[in-house]
Amino acid sequence: MALARGRRQGRQVSVPDGAGVTPGPDGSSALLEVRVQPGARRTGLAGAWNGTLKLAVSAPPEDGRANEAAQALLAELFGLRPSAVELVRGHSARTKLFRLALAPDAARRRLAELLTA
Repeated sequence: MALARGRRQGRQVSVPDGAGVTPGPDGSSALLEVRVQPGARRTGLAGAWNGTLKLAVSAPPEDGRANEAAQALLAELFGLRPSAVELVRGHSARTKLFRLALAPDAARRRLAELLTA
């Protein structure tokens, strides 16, 4: 289990290692489920939410701007080009599914690093 520190209360949240990461249909990409909080004061990693990665983006949820900001943030966090991150599901929902052009094992390792940092 990885522990993510909650930003507001400073509490630790237990998250299973690799939670939210599944292999893509081709087997060479990873599908990552995230929770996005649009309209936040600042953009960045916000810990975990119900066992998935939580991202805070300052962009408003209008005209896909929060989706674009979340895509760019994921690319930065996982060391990928923005074009290597694709929104698959959840265009108008807060819980979204992104496809990362990254091996599932590498995505799980990076997710564990992010949540323990």
